[in-house]
Amino acid sequence: MSKFSPEPTDEICINSIRTLAADVVGKANSGHPGAPMGMAPVAHVLFSRFFNANPKSSKWYNRDRFVLSNGHACALQYILLHFLGYKLTIDDLKQFRQLDSLTPGHPEASHTDGIEVTTGPLGQGFSSAVGLAIAQTHIAATFNKEDFDLINNYTYVFTGDGCLMEGVSSEAASLAGHLQLGNLIVVYDDNHISIDGDTAVAFTENVGLRFEAYGWQVLHVDNGDSDLEGIYNAIAEARKEKNKPTIIRLRTTIGYGSKQQGTHGIHGSPLKADDLQALKTKFGFPADKTFYVPKETYDTYSLIAKRGAVLEEKWNTLLSQYGQKYPKEHAELTRRISGKLPSGWEKSLPVYKPSDAAQASRKLSEIVLSAVVPVLPELMGGSADLTGSNLTRTKTMVDFQPPSTGLGDYKGTYIRFGVREHGMGAIGNGLAAYGGIIPFVATFLNFVSYAAGAVRLSALSKHQVIWVATHDSIGLGEDGPTHQPIETAIHLRAIPNLAFWRPADGNETSAAYYWAINARQTPSVLSLSRQNLPNLEGSTIEKALKGGYVVHEVEKEDLTIVSTGSEVSIAVEAAGKLLSEGIKVRVVSLPCWLVFDQQPKEYQLSVLRSGAPILSLEALSTAGWAKYSHEQYGVPQWGSSAPYQKIYERLGITGTNIAVVGKKIVDFYKKKGGEIVSPLVKAL
Repeated sequence: MSKFSPEPTDEICINSIRTLAADVVGKANSGHPGAPMGMAPVAHVLFSRFFNANPKSSKWYNRDRFVLSNGHACALQYILLHFLGYKLTIDDLKQFRQLDSLTPGHPEASHTDGIEVTTGPLGQGFSSAVGLAIAQTHIAATFNKEDFDLINNYTYVFTGDGCLMEGVSSEAASLAGHLQLGNLIVVYDDNHISIDGDTAVAFTENVGLRFEAYGWQVLHVDNGDSDLEGIYNAIAEARKEKNKPTIIRLRTTIGYGSKQQGTHGIHGSPLKADDLQALKTKFGFPADKTFYVPKETYDTYSLIAKRGAVLEEKWNTLLSQYGQKYPKEHAELTRRISGKLPSGWEKSLPVYKPSDAAQASRKLSEIVLSAVVPVLPELMGGSADLTGSNLTRTKTMVDFQPPSTGLGDYKGTYIRFGVREHGMGAIGNGLAAYGGIIPFVATFLNFVSYAAGAVRLSALSKHQVIWVATHDSIGLGEDGPTHQPIETAIHLRAIPNLAFWRPADGNETSAAYYWAINARQTPSVLSLSRQNLPNLEGSTIEKALKGGYVVHEVEKEDLTIVSTGSEVSIAVEAAGKLLSEGIKVRVVSLPCWLVFDQQPKEYQLSVLRSGAPILSLEALSTAGWAKYSHEQYGVPQWGSSAPYQKIYERLGITGTNIAVVGKKIVDFYKKKGGEIVSPLVKAL
């Protein structure tokens, strides 16, 4: 690495960032100018000296990844993207935080060109960056050859005090240190200011010592406002360390150049008019002009962009040479980069008959994984210390571990996340964002709640993360109400663009995986039972892929019971008991509301049709079920610590009691009289 060499345009570029950030936030009259103004020097040094990317080809696979974890400072990132020539114009900057703009209030992946992961909720970006670093390490170990250093990008992160206060970043940082991710470089903007004021009110720990304890390299730059050489040397030193992630503690002055610099007043409020004019005058810019960018700044960043284009061209040549020498590996790598699945992989999915033995859907999940992992090498994931309960590690999998530990190697695809559900979910987002990997993560369904922030960002960002969520109801039994999810399903079902699957048997479990693996822009939660489930008469993968179907059909029914998961077989049992009393009952399985809602209305109404009352049955909260049923039966309270059969009996979720409930509903609606219309028949 060469020594730092100052350029004549350094100062003007840095001040362009500072003044433009003030203008961007000022025009919107909303936003956070302080951090962009304080971090302008490190941003300029990073992007002008180190960062390898091609703005005209923003998805170039071997690009360096940049994550702005302190996402409220997004004016900084938008300005850099604009300077570099990404699809972001000066007019886009003028539309900051406005309706339908490409410059929303926090960075959003899949919305703005050049944004890798969605950030804003503090700590999420930091943690997703660990996923990006894991992905690079794994892909490099899998495909690089001695004479082809094909995958060698870095992941750079800007983070602030808020991100490092959040627990999710601690989870991810601890794992990153264990995994020895030398390709991960974090710049910590230590400006001592949060919304509440000086961080002395709540955050006085020694962050450096904490990260040293995690196994990170910790570097310090005490003058982040103007010591460009110090910043350069720290980043260069971080790049030399191959066996540890690095955090650079950078002391900056928030809102540098403003009359309010160094105070929380500049954190989240626009500069006043006189302050803005004084700022521009101080930096030698015309005080009466807004959104002014000197030609020297554009020229400098144009050269940076051209450097990136040359790097991609060289890489493409290297990739072509790699293909000539290693055609099999080349074909596999390019397939994975393209996101195309192997032809015919779905033929490996297990198919079941009613005569097949009853098994827990968590076991059925293990059977699916055992079948598909050998034909889908891009599947990579693990469990939050519940491998033996989630049944997610198949016999062919090797642990993803630093080779020096003797516990595995970087080619391994099974990640031991430890008891870190939230960090695991955010890391999964980074794995998905990197490309070439389909991540799965696992825990008990109840503890997906611990990771709700990351799950929500998966859905918002269109990251394909598959959650294997076992022990999915009161059916887990003895662990009791602390572990039994009651409200979790409706929470997850309420998240837009999240597929919550609760399969009732083997074919539905295979269908859930089939859908989740094909859903390139939608995350999935597979809600799986601890107790055994019989294979249903009438279930097929094809039917289940519609999200809902009639599993037990009769004509001129008196009642329809709609259910999911472990309760579908109970509904079938109840239907049999009611038939002996002359009451005809249809049974509908509705394993995924999101997918069912995407079916044509005609199909939906053929499944949940008019003419008879519809009863929903689920061993969870009944919230949300009114959309699909006239009456709801579920769990109105916390569960209990006991064998699951006893809990089901206590709460009346048995074939015998549901038959009693069903007869009561039939009698009520017959007495009530009048037309019974499907709850799906609505004006809106």
